[in-house]
Amino acid sequence: MKKKILFSIVILFSAISIYAAGELSVETVNQEVDSRVQIAMSNADYMVTAGDIYTLGFIAGSNTMEYHIMVDSTYKVRVANLAVIDAAGKSYMTLKRQVEDIVSKNYPMSGVQFSLVSPASFNVIIKGEVTSTSERSAWALSRLSSVVNPVKTGYASIRDITVTSTNGVTKHYDLFKASREGDLSQDPYLRPGDVITLKKFHKQVGISGAVRRPGTYELLEDENLKDLIDVYADGFSERADVKRITVTRIIDGSEKPGSVIYLDYPKQVSNFVLNSFDSVFIDSLVASRPVMYMEGAVLKQNSDVENNATSIETATRITVPFDYDENYVFFLRAKRSYFESAIADIQNAFIVRGEELIPIDISRVLYDSNFTTELVVQPGDLLRVPMKQFFVSVSGAVQKPGRYPYIPNKTYDYYIGLAGGFNKTMNAGKSVDIIDSDGRKLNKKSEITPETTITADTNSFLFYFNQYAPVITTIVSVIATSLSIMAATGVLK
Repeated sequence: MKKKILFSIVILFSAISIYAAGELSVETVNQEVDSRVQIAMSNADYMVTAGDIYTLGFIAGSNTMEYHIMVDSTYKVRVANLAVIDAAGKSYMTLKRQVEDIVSKNYPMSGVQFSLVSPASFNVIIKGEVTSTSERSAWALSRLSSVVNPVKTGYASIRDITVTSTNGVTKHYDLFKASREGDLSQDPYLRPGDVITLKKFHKQVGISGAVRRPGTYELLEDENLKDLIDVYADGFSERADVKRITVTRIIDGSEKPGSVIYLDYPKQVSNFVLNSFDSVFIDSLVASRPVMYMEGAVLKQNSDVENNATSIETATRITVPFDYDENYVFFLRAKRSYFESAIADIQNAFIVRGEELIPIDISRVLYDSNFTTELVVQPGDLLRVPMKQFFVSVSGAVQKPGRYPYIPNKTYDYYIGLAGGFNKTMNAGKSVDIIDSDGRKLNKKSEITPETTITADTNSFLFYFNQYAPVITTIVSVIATSLSIMAATGVLK
């Protein structure tokens, strides 16, 4: 009974230590303990650690025996009253086999079970190039990187981290090799009492542009620009322009900060020594591609890849890169989205090349699969796409009825304005009928489409009154005069 009470107290204090280290809820702590137990029991690398708690159970005759074993700093593990094992430096699986072998030899067929129920937590010290020297909580499957990364400063080296164990042995580790090459021997599991020391880096440089792995890297003392490109950045990308490499130098006693050095690969790169905080940029062949221009009724794109078009009005002149010796058929078909405007007269497009005008029917290029041409895109070509001339008809009660040029994205009031506005003596309440080219009736908020007819209604009462009043007045006057004559002559008697 006393052993069970002691065991419960130990488990409680283990949970409290995890709770205090991470300020977690009780439920989260319990989940963390259970998770660690499962991971440790399934991991052949789990080393027996001072503070571990194990259970040993077996049947001796008709009695069920159960022991709770806590490993202390001596690492001497008593196996019931049968033996004492030195567990220092042993893995959990090795200790398990030894304990179960001892019990099985003394109690054959005893169904012996030896299990880990609570992995130990312990502290390590981390100092040097960290935010502040501190003790950090860890357990037997905590790797060096998990403790270093949260507290290292921006000047800390990850290439030469020292770990000094309680027996005074110091080892050096390189976390870059662990992360890049998968060499986990360079990211070891921590042990109780380890002292971790971080140094300042010797040289840190950045590389961007046309490389496979752009980023900021810490170089070793004897490494140069070639190492940065080939090893750290994993080489040039497929479209790298190796003749255009620039190094921006931030710190150099003999040069001005921000000076730019231009290099040619490989002759100027092999032995080029980098300074700390240098920034290397590899240009792309895409950036140095030749360009041609488009203007007129073309839809400007956000990029050569995305098809998010803006309005025609913004597309005054567009700069478009192309590949050397690219045929106009392939070029225009790849740029199909530029010519999808309803007002683009693509049948009458032409290319301006110097003093020469070259007609090109883009409609045939896009929609006739058999169409071919020997015409090749050249730097500086200007492709002009005329706009189709559409009109909108305005009639009825306006000042200047007629046909007016179509402008995209306009409503009826724009065209009424072109026609001089409503004739207010004829039209009341701005009443209009709007019929598009397909015979559909549109409302006042609709955008007007090409060849739409807008009719301003003649619906003013005063207009009709003024128009017919003279006739009515004449008729009434004639009738009144006739009646007067007839009365005077006695006809009405």
